[in-house]
Amino acid sequence: MSVPPFIALRYLFARKSHNVINVVSAISAAGMAVGTAALIIILSVYNGFDSLVKSMLGSVEPDLMILPREGKFFVPEGPVYDWLYDCPQVKNVSTVLQDNVFVEYEGNRGTALVKGVDEIYSQETPILDYVTGGEFTLTKGEVRYAAVGEGFASSMGIYHGFVSHINMYYPDREGRYSALNPMASVNSVRVWPSCEFAINSELDANLVIVARDVMQELLGLDDEVSAVEIRMAEGSSPRDIAAVQAKAAELAGPRFRVLDRMQQNPSLYKMLRYEKVAVYLIMVFIVLILGFSIFGSLRMLMIEKEDDIATLRALGVSLVDVRRIFTLEGWFITLSGMLAGLALGVVFCLIQQATGFIRMPGSYVVDAYPVVLELGDVIVSALSIAALGYVIALIPSRRIGAEDSTRSYRA
Repeated sequence: MSVPPFIALRYLFARKSHNVINVVSAISAAGMAVGTAALIIILSVYNGFDSLVKSMLGSVEPDLMILPREGKFFVPEGPVYDWLYDCPQVKNVSTVLQDNVFVEYEGNRGTALVKGVDEIYSQETPILDYVTGGEFTLTKGEVRYAAVGEGFASSMGIYHGFVSHINMYYPDREGRYSALNPMASVNSVRVWPSCEFAINSELDANLVIVARDVMQELLGLDDEVSAVEIRMAEGSSPRDIAAVQAKAAELAGPRFRVLDRMQQNPSLYKMLRYEKVAVYLIMVFIVLILGFSIFGSLRMLMIEKEDDIATLRALGVSLVDVRRIFTLEGWFITLSGMLAGLALGVVFCLIQQATGFIRMPGSYVVDAYPVVLELGDVIVSALSIAALGYVIALIPSRRIGAEDSTRSYRA
């Protein structure tokens, strides 16, 4: 071990003549430990909520979706669908017909995004896990039903236990209009509410799910759909999804787009990324403020070690090495606090993941705060705090030797 690290470690663990320096150094290390642990914990909690939001969206958004580049509707035919049905990585392929529809229920009126789905979707949709009342069913004999988002149901006064039906209206696609009978220019269907579901407030506010044939009748279409949804088999990796997406796009041709979940809702996923970056920067700034206590601790240590500095210089130790001694001393304080904080933060997150001992207040979709500890967050946090600590320690160390060399060092 070279001279600067050796002396810096001796200064770190040796008792100082002024006890206040020990106290300030301990406080500095403790501050870095608390800041580091808070950074790890907050990022992990954010990851938990981010994962929760994405899992909820997965109940509506498929892994992949085929959409036309032009127009709203298309007939799902061609080699891409034969390949998808035979692909072992694909769990199911379902067709969807959706559009904004005018809805009337017992005198209440509003506009909803009505999603017509086929039998495959009805049997295997993850929405079954988010039903809050009633039973998810879209057809029973000759009766046609609708699953209604909880927010929209609340605003319209819809409840699955009522006997009233929901009327849906859509303009005639052929543009026919009669001044004597305006309703003749509007297609309409009647369904009964079967259940309410709660995924997230944005979706619940205007989403209604019905059988696809209901939407075909309402829109005046035959075999056309608005999208083809592809759900991957359990355990499919991002690489598997990307491979299926690339092959499907190749077979579908230039008239169609094959989108993954991020491409289906780019604004939301960008917002989630930007929010995490903002949380990270705010926490790093807090750690930076805490780290300035190291600045004061190091300045006091330099004042105490004036005689040692003069002795080292007389023994031939270069000014650069003397500065390195105190830079490393301040950096070691940062690293000791950072390592303690990393251990504390990681242990806390692992315990919360395993036991969920900190509960969520009120009524929410989960009982405990969700936590997802990611190795990348730990590494980035450690590197960031180590770099900040080194820069903070470097600033006061540069003052050594700045005064006239004929005088002893003064703070």
